[in-house]
Amino acid sequence: MEQAKKECILVAAAKAFARFGLKKASVEEIAKEAGVGKGTIYLAAESKEDLFYQSVHREVRAWTGELAKLIDPRVPADELLRRTAIAGLNYLQDRPLVRDLLFGTHDLVMPEWQDRLEALRELGRANVREILTLGVRQGRFRGDLDIEEVAKILQDMALSTYVFHNREAADRVERLQRRLETGFELVMNGLRKQAAEAAARGNKDEAA
Repeated sequence: MEQAKKECILVAAAKAFARFGLKKASVEEIAKEAGVGKGTIYLAAESKEDLFYQSVHREVRAWTGELAKLIDPRVPADELLRRTAIAGLNYLQDRPLVRDLLFGTHDLVMPEWQDRLEALRELGRANVREILTLGVRQGRFRGDLDIEEVAKILQDMALSTYVFHNREAADRVERLQRRLETGFELVMNGLRKQAAEAAARGNKDEAA
């Protein structure tokens, strides 16, 4: 299948799934929106579930691609974490397929796809892992970090901020940013190399 045609199908599918969900979205309407026959849909995907998965995958790649543009190795890694976290949450406002993936909603309707959905969540943490690795190279973060686990914790913190502090209000963006920055500052004290070295010195002094 031509890539351009498949792209049209995935764009149409993403719109339908975001609006109606997996169960209620119509393959016929997706085909109509994409300007192809219903049979052509099944040349692009093995099933409706596979089409849904591919649509989510495409959205996650777009999300991570946008955030990757913010990663500048000349900028301190802790500042990059703040920037990408804020931009990532703002992006989720208009990307319900990515948002529901991160919140585990898709796992409820596609339990047999949980492993593949978790792989997409891992893909969504790629930028955080890159920034953490950069921070170690910059000498700003500890060299003994468990990069993957820290990436998961930071993602969880950003998502919990979104859940509890994303209510519509004139100061929504400022409120989210303030909450994230405060949370990140607390976490950074455990990530930063200087903090770890100071703690180590303190432990040695106590032992002496």
